[in-house]
Amino acid sequence: MKITVCIFFVASLLLITSSLSSATILSGGAVAPAPEIKDGAELEKWCGGKCEVRCQEAGMKDRCLKYCGICCKECKCVPSGTYGNKHECACYRDKLSSKKTPKCP
Repeated sequence: MKITVCIFFVASLLLITSSLSSATILSGGAVAPAPEIKDGAELEKWCGGKCEVRCQEAGMKDRCLKYCGICCKECKCVPSGTYGNKHECACYRDKLSSKKTPKCP
């Protein structure tokens, strides 16, 4: 009987700690949407800062900044990091060029 109670207790602790750690991971990676800016200089400044971070490791930085800026102005968001994470911004992820390849870096 004592062994059953101990196993149940350990299993409960493991379950609780794993759910808490996954909740922390999920909430920590969210991208911040653009502030309530419609367009103009304020949006351009916000996008410029986000795209500078996004494109800092790009091989063709000028091209990356150009397309990131276009996508940011239309979508009003930029994924975090220098690569990937496009799940954070669906509009940014789904934009395609005329050749049906991803438009946004």
